[in-house]
Amino acid sequence: MNDRVFSYYGINKDSPEWRDWKWQYENRITTASELSKIITLNEQEMQDISSCLKGFRMAITPYFASLIDPDDRVCPIKMQAVPSINETHIHPWENRDPLNEESASPVPNVVHRYPDRVLFLVTRQCATYCRHCIRKRHVGEEDFVISEEEKNNAIKYISETKQIRDVLISGGDPLTMSDNALEDIISKLRAIDHVDIIRIGTRIPVTMPMRITPGLLAMLRRYHPIWINTHFNHPRELAPDAVAACESIVDAGIPLGNQSVLLRNINDDADTMKELLLKLVKARIRPYYIYQCDLCEGIGHFRTKVETGIEILKSLNGYISGLAVPKFVIDAPGGGGKIPINPDYVVSLDDEKIVMLNYLGDAYAYPQP
Repeated sequence: MNDRVFSYYGINKDSPEWRDWKWQYENRITTASELSKIITLNEQEMQDISSCLKGFRMAITPYFASLIDPDDRVCPIKMQAVPSINETHIHPWENRDPLNEESASPVPNVVHRYPDRVLFLVTRQCATYCRHCIRKRHVGEEDFVISEEEKNNAIKYISETKQIRDVLISGGDPLTMSDNALEDIISKLRAIDHVDIIRIGTRIPVTMPMRITPGLLAMLRRYHPIWINTHFNHPRELAPDAVAACESIVDAGIPLGNQSVLLRNINDDADTMKELLLKLVKARIRPYYIYQCDLCEGIGHFRTKVETGIEILKSLNGYISGLAVPKFVIDAPGGGGKIPINPDYVVSLDDEKIVMLNYLGDAYAYPQP
């Protein structure tokens, strides 16, 4: 761990404050000056960070900062959490709302793109602000609080739209909310007969695992079936505290999935991705998606070629358990939804047979019925 973090705050990892999620949240690093006490920054980097902060806030929990190698300029944790001047470079094909969520929003804070499920955005706050965030247009507005009227209108829409059976609570990060505030939302959703599944999207187990408290888990257990999807991008994020938090979620009977984003120079090679996926499964976290990085403003430096993701998938299929292999998807620009992108294993297909390649590249024929 980065000992500079503990020196800066004058505590150690066994201190009660360190284990307190509210202390972690209240003591997040939000300025270049604070950050310079914890990682090595030159004057130009401090100026660049300050320039970036004019457009999008920085916040890094002390815990997540403790995972940063203070002297490694390409530390994968640092690259995800610390602003880069590249964020100020906007390409013509980038968009504030690349997935067209706003046009798919029948009422404020609800995105209804797929027939049977909706996205319910309940906050714009996160414990740590990821530099590759898809919702940079909103996330970081910490003075935003969903009003009672907006919350009730969203729940009214869900209750009146009978085909909705699955609600994904997201934001921002819902687990930055208090147990009571989150329970108010979940209990109202659970009271709707046609809502079968409630999911929570959160990066809290990665960036502030001490938030996963017995009280939170006891509350969530009252509203099963609850599912949680989290967001580990690199093996180094699966530190002991994060693994323990995830295991406690699973022990509470909550299935836990992971959605990674393919990020240049962070996890865009087969070895890193394989290590990440195997560590996830060992921690009882099911790899769910690998996302191609979206066309959001200011994150072009994170994007890889699509072929990179296809080659990584080819290096996984057959070489590790299918349980550990996620889908590689592109969330189509303009709101087309998630589209699976797969290696091509089909050599030919006609009425008589299909000829296909296995993971070693050997050809096999299967006769049609």
